[in-house]
Amino acid sequence: MLKGHLDAIVLAALEAGPAHGYAVIETIKRASAGTFNLPEGTVYPALHRLEEAGLLASAWSTPPGGRKRRVYSLTKSGTAALAGRRKTWDRFSQAVDTMLGGDKTWPA
Repeated sequence: MLKGHLDAIVLAALEAGPAHGYAVIETIKRASAGTFNLPEGTVYPALHRLEEAGLLASAWSTPPGGRKRRVYSLTKSGTAALAGRRKTWDRFSQAVDTMLGGDKTWPA
């Protein structure tokens, strides 16, 4: 069920501010109450793909006493893409709810 929605989930995880890859994974896990416990091999390629598409930007950061990490942040295009994906998701989820709910009419 995650197929096709991963990019929007990653963008949403970065909406609150810049984060490194592992923090993105933890944000997604926490925000979904553990439903999305995504492996690094799923999230890091998405981060790279979104950066190549211009929806994310990244920079290397070294926290005091820490190791070098790549930190990702939404670009203006990424913020706009997230807003668009939310609109699409709202319409899609309403349609599915209508179909599965059985007693509602579309459009709601």
